[in-house]
Amino acid sequence: MKYIRHVLAALRKADRDFSLIDEGDKILVGLSGGKDSLCLLRALSLYGRFAAKNFEVKPVYLDLGFGNPDLSPLRGFCHSLGSELYVSDSRFVYDILKAHAKPGRHLPCSICSRMKKAAMNGIAKELGYNKVAFAHHSDDATETLFMNMIHGGRVATFEPKMRLERAHVTFIRPLIYCYERDLSLLAEEERLPVLKSQCPANGFTDRQATKNLLKSIYAQWPEAKGNFRSMLTNFAPFKLYFSSLEFESARDHSYALKPIISAQDIVGTPFANKPPKEGEALYLVLRRHERVGTVAYRRLSGHRFAIEGLSGPQRAQAIAIQEVVDIVGKTANPVTFVLLGCSKRTKLEAGFVKRKEPGRKTERYLRRIEK
Repeated sequence: MKYIRHVLAALRKADRDFSLIDEGDKILVGLSGGKDSLCLLRALSLYGRFAAKNFEVKPVYLDLGFGNPDLSPLRGFCHSLGSELYVSDSRFVYDILKAHAKPGRHLPCSICSRMKKAAMNGIAKELGYNKVAFAHHSDDATETLFMNMIHGGRVATFEPKMRLERAHVTFIRPLIYCYERDLSLLAEEERLPVLKSQCPANGFTDRQATKNLLKSIYAQWPEAKGNFRSMLTNFAPFKLYFSSLEFESARDHSYALKPIISAQDIVGTPFANKPPKEGEALYLVLRRHERVGTVAYRRLSGHRFAIEGLSGPQRAQAIAIQEVVDIVGKTANPVTFVLLGCSKRTKLEAGFVKRKEPGRKTERYLRRIEK
């Protein structure tokens, strides 16, 4: 029972940190037959009692057409946990992968991964399940980070929780705090019915090469393994070439402003369906690198600026206003700000006072800065 307790503790921490599992959830578990997915199913079968939560779990095996494995051990395992294995006929995936494979290369893993996620998404909608759980662990996250840096030119890994708004399905990774070794030891301890991988590219992928690279790093610097995992949950901002494009709040370091510079940045914001005004600077408001709101500013005339386009929680709006005041205050002195489109409480909290400007009939919330 030593390793199952260890895995359950890691699952609970991930659940608390990322709010993965809620009361009444119906969760599909992708069961490949590998040790990771078997450990995930085993842990989730106990976690309801461990965490005093009521939720439903259903294991799903995707038959991708790679072979004809004997699934009776998996069915028996699922039955022992009080679940019935759902087998999805997804053999068309193999044909698609072969059609996209380049000469002399193995099957394209990226396409396979996307198709498996799409298949699980479809099954979740068909059966009425609101979440899909994958067995990706901490080592997978680090490997994905390195693969994206090496092959994709970006610093990114997968998320512990990802909401698909249009599909009304949430992907979760409850084992994100477990190392692969933890799961190997648990599989041995519980004598789980691990199936041999049916993938013809198994052991010859870029992921395997990345895994080998990381093993060599850990052999020389053992502390790197823990440091890489800590790095992925470190709220401190990146210190890279683009650091100047993200303005960390001096008032609350968990908040920052990020200029909207791409079409992807603007999706889902109040700016998405209207063109920016002339000279308007648009920003996302980030909290721990997750977008929580928006803000914009533009020059009205001379040393007068408007702050507008505010969205998000009141705390995020108040910090965004203060940061814009600081940003503009570095380039203009004195400067008068006009605050548009937010609650009276937020305006007052940000130091704005309702005044009537010369030549105007109505009053506005203004703040003047002189240094």
